[in-house]
Amino acid sequence: MPMDWSRRKMLRAGLGVAALAGTLMVSGCGSGTTTSAPTSSSSAASGTSSTAAPEGAVTVEVKDMKFSPDAITIKVGGTVTWKFADRFPHAVQGIGDSAMGIDSPIFNTGTWSHTFDVPGTYRYLCPLHPEMHGTVTVQ
Repeated sequence: MPMDWSRRKMLRAGLGVAALAGTLMVSGCGSGTTTSAPTSSSSAASGTSSTAAPEGAVTVEVKDMKFSPDAITIKVGGTVTWKFADRFPHAVQGIGDSAMGIDSPIFNTGTWSHTFDVPGTYRYLCPLHPEMHGTVTVQ
């Protein structure tokens, strides 16, 4: 039995919305460089490595199922670049409301950067491997 015109129109509209939602989920909604406010946490977890850095850029290696270093300190306006080089896929995702702007796509290889314009302590993890976590302290 053939569909009437109004049912076809509704079906097409529904498929269009579903396609748009799928595209947004796959592509993400950001430029890859974002700014966020500080979290309330003030110290890194015990047993972590820490690196103090100048105002410029800092690179965090993402390989062997860990962030290295997993705790860094930068100046306001500094940029952290996560360099992905692992056989497993990883991402960087902020923990807590203030760190929500930290949200990279999933990578096996490549880089993703975030500039920190507000002082504070930002905690993050790999959403695929929650045991992988790190901290950026912005002074």
